[in-house]
Amino acid sequence: MLGYPDRAQERSNAGVALARQLGYPFGLGVPLTAAAILSQFRREGTSVQASAEAIITLATEQGFAYRLGAGMILRGWALAHQGHVHEGVEQLRQGLAAWRAVGAGLVQPYWLAMLTEAYWWAGQFESGLHTVAAALAAGQHNHEPWWDAHLYWLKGGLLRAQHGTTHQTHEVEACFRHALAVARHQQAKSLELRAAMSLSRLWQRRGKRDEARQVLAEVYGWFTEGFDTADLQEAKALLDELA
Repeated sequence: MLGYPDRAQERSNAGVALARQLGYPFGLGVPLTAAAILSQFRREGTSVQASAEAIITLATEQGFAYRLGAGMILRGWALAHQGHVHEGVEQLRQGLAAWRAVGAGLVQPYWLAMLTEAYWWAGQFESGLHTVAAALAAGQHNHEPWWDAHLYWLKGGLLRAQHGTTHQTHEVEACFRHALAVARHQQAKSLELRAAMSLSRLWQRRGKRDEARQVLAEVYGWFTEGFDTADLQEAKALLDELA
């Protein structure tokens, strides 16, 4: 989230390798879950699914109900990301139910964000907006603001998808601006980039090409690694288009 996706991947790989070397099943669940979450941050659906399947297998064999719910949620997002949207939504719902069944209350903003995305991909915008509102409320209730920038980015994207480019542009822009401000405050460069891309596209459509390029170029120019990730490749393509 701080903007070092390559270093994060190296640490994640080392963590999984060490856990497998130690051979302690409970200890393996933590780096496997972290690996799946990192891949989800990087928007790599096949890698998320591979890690999620490993989590589910481990959790089923060892009776780790807490990990099983997380694995199901992550697998659901991976399925939806790879085009199996309705199957993914159902898996996400089941995973959330399993997570809550063990009494877990934290991390819900993150889990609900993945369900929100799946609803977006399914064209179920009202369900997505309802879910992102629940995610923001859960984050406020549990004092978990770490995913707020992404949640406001999701809200803006859903509103734009629901109403097109001619309606509620001020509300959409307000969501993207807030996402950008939160990410900057938290020094979450990866989330800042995502918000800047959406704001840049919005301004591009409104004929504000200079402003669109400036807001994106500023954050893109900060990065020194991760140029093979989906977000940075997309940002580079948009900057080329705005040149």
